[in-house]
Amino acid sequence: MAFRDTHDVPELLAPVGGPEPFRAALAAGADAIFCGLGSDFNARRGAGNFTYETFAEACREAHLLGARVYVTQNVVIKGDEMPRALALLRKAWLLGADAFIIQDWGLLAETRRLWPEIECHISTQANVHDARATRWCGELGAERVTLSRELSVAEIERIAREGVELESFGHGALCFCYSGVCMMSSLSGGRSANRGLCAQPCRLPYELVDGDGNVISAPGAGRPLCPKDFRTLDDLPRLTAAGLGSLKVEGRMKAPDYVYSVISAYRAQLDDLAAGREVTDADEAARSRTLARAFNRDFTNSYLDGRSDNDMMSYERSNNRGELVGTVVATRDLGSTKVRRGGGSGGRDRFRTVTMAEVDVRLDAPVGAGDLLEVRPQDDPSQFLTTRAEADAAAGDVICCKTARPMPRGCPVRVIRSKRAMDEAARAASGEKRRRLPVRVAVTARLGRPFAVTLTTAAPLPQGAASACAEGFVVEPARTRAVTREDLVEHVGRMGTSPFEPVAFDVDMDEGAGMGFSAVHKVRAQACDLLEKAILAPTSETVRKRGLAGVPDAAELAEELDRARVRVREALAREGLASVAPDARPAGEVCALVPTPEVARAAVAAGATRLYATPDALAQARDRGAAWPQEPVPWLDEVCREVDHDRLDPLVEAGRPCGVGNVSHLVLARERGAHAEVRPCIPVHNPSCLLALEEAGARGVWLSPELTLAEACELAGASDVPVGLVVSGRTRAMTSEHCVLQVANRCIHDCARCRLRQERCALRTRDGSLMPVRTDLEGRSHIYAAHPLDATPQMGELFSAGVTRFMADCTLLGEAEAAAQVARVAAALAAVRAGRRPAPRAKDATSGHLFAGIE
Repeated sequence: MAFRDTHDVPELLAPVGGPEPFRAALAAGADAIFCGLGSDFNARRGAGNFTYETFAEACREAHLLGARVYVTQNVVIKGDEMPRALALLRKAWLLGADAFIIQDWGLLAETRRLWPEIECHISTQANVHDARATRWCGELGAERVTLSRELSVAEIERIAREGVELESFGHGALCFCYSGVCMMSSLSGGRSANRGLCAQPCRLPYELVDGDGNVISAPGAGRPLCPKDFRTLDDLPRLTAAGLGSLKVEGRMKAPDYVYSVISAYRAQLDDLAAGREVTDADEAARSRTLARAFNRDFTNSYLDGRSDNDMMSYERSNNRGELVGTVVATRDLGSTKVRRGGGSGGRDRFRTVTMAEVDVRLDAPVGAGDLLEVRPQDDPSQFLTTRAEADAAAGDVICCKTARPMPRGCPVRVIRSKRAMDEAARAASGEKRRRLPVRVAVTARLGRPFAVTLTTAAPLPQGAASACAEGFVVEPARTRAVTREDLVEHVGRMGTSPFEPVAFDVDMDEGAGMGFSAVHKVRAQACDLLEKAILAPTSETVRKRGLAGVPDAAELAEELDRARVRVREALAREGLASVAPDARPAGEVCALVPTPEVARAAVAAGATRLYATPDALAQARDRGAAWPQEPVPWLDEVCREVDHDRLDPLVEAGRPCGVGNVSHLVLARERGAHAEVRPCIPVHNPSCLLALEEAGARGVWLSPELTLAEACELAGASDVPVGLVVSGRTRAMTSEHCVLQVANRCIHDCARCRLRQERCALRTRDGSLMPVRTDLEGRSHIYAAHPLDATPQMGELFSAGVTRFMADCTLLGEAEAAAQVARVAAALAAVRAGRRPAPRAKDATSGHLFAGIE
C-alpha cells in the first residue's frame, strides 16, 4: 500500500462506525478516519461508535501508520450538556484524537477558549458554502472547513484561495436538504438531524400534487426526495487542482466491506494521480466495479458541474442497486417440500412449506462465488428476491441459481454485495490483513563496538519523520562461520508482528564478525519498540496533558459566560446599542413574514408592527412597482453561495436590520454595521452559542423551532439582544438545491416563467398529510411542515422570560389567511400584556417541540 505525500493529492478521509470498519479503513489505505466516541454528541448516534478503550487502541493503530483520527461532535449542544460535551472532547484528545468536527458555534467557542492547542474542523452541518464564511471560520481558529455538498468545483477553487484547508464530500449518500438546516425528521417524529438521529424521511415515498390534489409526479417517480449517491472517482484531478485538502467518504452506518471497497478504490485512484500515472482502462473498470458492488443508489456528480437536475435523483427506489450483471433467461419451478421448524408444544415437531425454483442468468459481467444477487421483476419491482452465485463465472456465461420461486424471463439481475469484499474486510477487521509503515533500516556491526539497529520512517507522518536506535551486545570476531551482510538483512528484516515493513537497508559491518541471531533479533525488537514510542509520543496522554486546562463545571462555565457578556455589552455600547435586561425590554412586537405587499397590508391592518420579506418577495414587488405599507426587514436566504452575493449582499445595509440565515451574511452584517438578526436556521441551543453569535455581530436572535419551552425561556433570559420566536405558520422543513417540482418532468429551466411554480403544490405523505412545496427564483425548493404551528398559548411564559418578538409566518398565506394569523398573535400579546391567558391553541395546529423535545 502506497503512502502519500500529504501535499500531492487530497487526504482520503474514511467513515467508520466502530472498531471493525476502522481496521477495514486502515487496511484499505485511508489517510484519516472520522468516527464517533460514545452515543451522545455525534451525527450518527445509531452507529456502533467507540468506547474509551476501543478508541484509544484505534488511535494507536492509526498513528503507527501515519493516519489521523477525527472525532465527530457535529450536533447542536443543549445548554445543560455543554460540560459533558467538553469533557468528552478533552478525554478524546488525551486518548489520541487529532481533531474534532464541530457544528455548534458555542462548542467551538468554548473549545478554542479552553484548549487553543486542540485542532477544530467546522462540520458540513454548519452550512458553510462561500469564501466569506470560510475566512471567518479560519479567523475563529478552525483549521479546516467541511463545505456543503452542493458546491461546484469552481466554487471550491474560489474558496480555497482563502488559505483555510477545505474538506469536501467525495462519495456516498447525499442529503436532499442543505445540511444543518433540515427539520423534516424532527417535525415528523422528534428525531432531529441536528442531534444525530435523523430518521431519513427523505427516502420515503411521496406524491407531488397540485392545488386540486391531483398527482402530477411522473410515472414511477415515487421518491421525489431521494438523490443518487455521490461519486467523484473520475473527478479527482480537477478537485486536486481546485485546492481541495480532504476528500470525505460518507458511511459511518455502513458495514466494513463497504468501507473497505470504497476506500481501496479511491486509494488506488489517488495513488495513480500522485504518481502521475495514467489510469488504464482495466484499472478504471475494476475500480468502478468495486464501487458499484458496494451499497449504492446509482451514482451522480451533478453538483460538481453546478447542476441539480433529474439526473441526480433516484426517483424509483431508495435501496441498494448494486451493479447490473445479467438477465434471467430461463426459470424452473422445483415444487415444494416440508422442513422441520423445531419442537412444538407437547414435544411434537412443526413443519413449514418451502418452495424451490431455479433461474438461469446470462451474465454481462463477471460474478464471484458467494456474491449476493438481486432478481427484480420489471413489471412489479416489489416482488424481488435474492440468491447467491454458486461459483465464479465470467461475462457471457449462463449460471444457475436457486431461488424461492420462479422469476420471469428478462428480469434484471444485480450484484448487491460482493463476497470477495466481505472476505477482505473480515480479514482486515481480524487483523490478518493490515498495512505496515515502511521503514529504512541501518545496521552497524563493527568489531569491538555495540551491535546497533536504527529504524527511520520512510513514509510521511503528520509530525515528520521518526527514528529510533537500539544497541546490544559487543560485536566479536567469528569463532566459526562469519556473519554476512545478507544474514543481517534477513534476520533484522524479520519484523514479525510489529507495524513496520523494511524497504531499504544500509549495513555497516566488519568482515569476519560473528554473533548469535537470537541476540540480533532482540536488538531489532528493541528498535521496533523504541520507534513505536517515538511515533506515538506526540499524541500520548503524557505529552498532551501537560498544561492542558481542566473541564469547567456548570457553575464555572456560567461565571465565564458572565465575564464574556461584559465584553459583548461593551461592544454593543461602542455601536450605540445598549443591551436590555429582560425586565426592561419593550412591550413586545407582532412580526409578520410576508410574501407580497398586499399580504403585508393585511398583516399591518391586523396588528403587525414589524414586517419581514424574503429577497424574492422584495425583488418581485420592485419589478411590478408595488409599494409596501412599511419597509420590511430583509429575511435573507439559508444559502449564500458565491453566485448569490450580487443578489443578496445589497440587502445588508449599514444601520439597518436584516434577518441572516447563514454565517456568511452574519459576517457581512458586522463588516457593514448592519443589525443582523439570526434566523432560526442557525440553531442556537445553548448560552455559549448565543454569546458566540452576539460577539460575531448578531443584534437579534430568532430561536430554533427545535427548542422546548423551558429551553427557549432559558436562552431568552440569557440574551443581551432582542429575542424572537415564530409562533404561527408552517415551519420550513427543508431547503434543497434540487427543485422538487422536477419530479413532474415538466421543467422548462426558467424558474421565473415556470407555471408549476405558481401553483400551490405539495408533497402528499403515506398518511395523506400535505407538505407544501415552494420553489424560489433560484430553483431551490422549500418544503414546509404538514401541520401548522400555533404557539400563541405559550406567549405568556415566553414574554416573561424575555422573548419580545413574536412572528406569524405568512409565507404560504393569502391576505385573509394572513390577517387571521396575525390577528391571533396580536390578540395573544394583548392578553399577555393585560395579565390574561391567550386563547387556546387553534384546531389542527401543533405546539411544535415546546412540550415534546427533540431526541
